[in-house]
Formats: sequence, C-alpha cells, structure tokens
Amino acid sequence: MKAQKVNHPIVQHKLSRMRDKDTEPERFRTLLREISFLLAYEVMRDLPLKDEAVETPVARGSFPVLQNPVPCLISVLRAGNGLLQGLLDLMPSALVGHIGMYRDEETLEAVEYYYKVPKDLGARTSIIVDPMLATGHTSVAAITRLKASGAKDMRFLCLVAAPEGIRELNAHHPDVRIFTAAIDEKLNEKGYIVPGLGDAGDRIYGTI
Repeated sequence: MKAQKVNHPIVQHKLSRMRDKDTEPERFRTLLREISFLLAYEVMRDLPLKDEAVETPVARGSFPVLQNPVPCLISVLRAGNGLLQGLLDLMPSALVGHIGMYRDEETLEAVEYYYKVPKDLGARTSIIVDPMLATGHTSVAAITRLKASGAKDMRFLCLVAAPEGIRELNAHHPDVRIFTAAIDEKLNEKGYIVPGLGDAGDRIYGTI
C-alpha cells in the first residue's frame, strides 16, 4: 500500500478540527482552504526548476524558477473545489480542469456527468484533488479518463484515505502518487471512511 502521509503538526491539528461533527460549514471551508495550502507544498515539492537571469537591486544573477508549462489542477466535483482554492492560493498561474462524478449509492461505482480539462495535459503535471479517498472507484475512474486525454505525470491529493481506497488506486494506477493528511482505519458497510469526517461535500456546502 503506497501513499505519502503529510504529518506536519499544523496539518494534523486542522484536520482534527475538521473531523469534529460540530464544526460549522463556514469554519469547515476555512480549515479546508488552509490545510490544502499546506498540503500543496508537499505535492508540489519536486516540480522541475530552471535557472533564469534576474537583476537584483545589487547585481545580476541566475536563479531558479518553475519550468513551463505550469501544472494543471483537476478538481473532482463537487467536493474537490474545497481543496482547489488552497492550491490556487499557492500557485495562481496553474490551469484548472473539472471532472464531475458522483458515487452510485447502491453499486458504489463512479458515474461521470461533466468533463472539462485543458488540451495539453501530456505536457503538464496534473494534480487531482478530492478530499476523500474511500472505495477508490471515483479516483480510479477520474484518472483513467485523464489518461485517455493524454495525462502522464499525475498526483492525487486528498485529506483522508481508507486503506481500501489506497489499494484500489495503487492496483489500477501504480504510477500515480498519493498524498494524504491521514490514513484512517477502514470503510463501513456504506462505503464511508471510519472514523473519517463524514461527507466532505455536504460539510463544505451545508447540505447535510
């Protein structure tokens, strides 16, 4: 089972506050934006750099800047948009794509209803964001769709992952690195992460 857990104390503190069932949607959204900003540092840690000539107030030098093209952030709707904003705060020049998917409550399989991404994914690093990696069916379907559009260098970022979801994603897409703030105990009979934090989309938008 391969997934990189981000153990930073501030990340863990904010996630614990998000788990609390009494945390209101406004506070939940604020915490999610803050924690996604911190997680973005890890998922973007090894983006390629190149040297560029820069004139400082004192002298001219050669200094590292990000290589073009900039990464593409792929939000798995609707809950992915909660993570998206923190990453855009860190890298406002990134391109953004959206994949609309929902989980069939009976089969737990992913059903696609929307798809809009940049055309040159093969030339960019794609960072797929979805707060919860539960069964893994939605993430597997999203990444399969992106690969069909030419995406190659992909990373998956979530808040909380279940061991079952990590295994599912690893089995279908072993080339995609997983970054998460927590690896929880298991899934329950309804496919929800235990202890988890509930339905992230409902908690973001107050539709519980």
